[in-house]
Amino acid sequence: MTKKKVLVSGCFDLLHSGHIAFFMEASKYGDLYVALGSDKTVFDLKGRLPINSEEERLFMVKAVSSVTDAFVSSESGMLDFLEEFKKLSPDVMVVNADGHTLEKQQLCEENGVEYIVLQREPYADLPPHSSTELRNYYQMPFRIVIAGGWLDQPCVSKCYPGPVITLSIEPNIQFNERSGMASSTRKAAIDIWGSRIPPGNLETLAKMLFCYDNPPGTKYISGSQDSIGLVYPGLARACYYGEFWPKEIDHLTNESVLSFMENSLYLANLGPRHYDYDVLENTRICRECAKALSDAAEDCWKAIRDMDIYAFGKTMRLAFEAQIAMFPNMMNDSVTELIDEYRDSALGWKLTGAGGGGYLVLVADKPIVNTQKIYARRNNPI
Repeated sequence: MTKKKVLVSGCFDLLHSGHIAFFMEASKYGDLYVALGSDKTVFDLKGRLPINSEEERLFMVKAVSSVTDAFVSSESGMLDFLEEFKKLSPDVMVVNADGHTLEKQQLCEENGVEYIVLQREPYADLPPHSSTELRNYYQMPFRIVIAGGWLDQPCVSKCYPGPVITLSIEPNIQFNERSGMASSTRKAAIDIWGSRIPPGNLETLAKMLFCYDNPPGTKYISGSQDSIGLVYPGLARACYYGEFWPKEIDHLTNESVLSFMENSLYLANLGPRHYDYDVLENTRICRECAKALSDAAEDCWKAIRDMDIYAFGKTMRLAFEAQIAMFPNMMNDSVTELIDEYRDSALGWKLTGAGGGGYLVLVADKPIVNTQKIYARRNNPI
């Protein structure tokens, strides 16, 4: 009996036990074929070249006993393997939860290919790893804006003041670059501090990072919500009154609240936004919209402190809708389609950044399939 053909895709840089475990699990469904992202594709998607070249990665993956064959994909983007997909005509496509996208699922459905999403699990008792970790890059956090994003820009908070709520999260997976999780500010932090945030006064460190990330002459100022969200462990509420730096910052690291956040939030992958994306076209910034964003963010902060998941979901969604009213380019067909996919299983949703890609952040009272969990950062590593 002919075995089924199984396709997986990815970068597979700095090959480690997690990759091997994934190959072993995927190969249980048939003969395994691995589509490797080219060096150019990796650079376009992640904003950096892989450590190992496509030739080296191909050599190593082909040497894995559970792999039938491997090849470098000829196209670009999240579906860079499309041409090879057509030629191979696989029976099954397997992805990890952090590699799942609606595009891949729809491609398989349209071509009668079984689509399987695996949870990322280490093999046996081995510790979990990621390529990011192996670069000594892993301790620098990311941040998610929970509500109020855009109020850190004076053009918005001058219309009406209000708070931005951020959550500092651990890099438990290799998050996409250009996804609205402060990846550019994170690179600046790595540039000045290395792999971790140093000890010290949190506001001073956040100001230092903000200034380094926005030297004199910078055309588009990265909002200080980025530096605050990275530097402050747990939750931060920064209140803006028409300036780039907030007048006050509240900080919350209560264990029960952070556990509540971890158990309430899920990320659905949209893929990185395109380089020619411009969210600042067609803006409609006004006092009424800025006030709606501010009010929703304040209510969201209260819902979080009360650990009221239903109010949390509602207020986060209202804050997102207020953002869209001012910045309609945040939305596109892909975002709308992904929201519709999860509308019945989520209590609220928003984008991680300014639209065009990234992740859809979902609030739910029960686990959502094919999404990723987040882990709140408790404190600065020593």
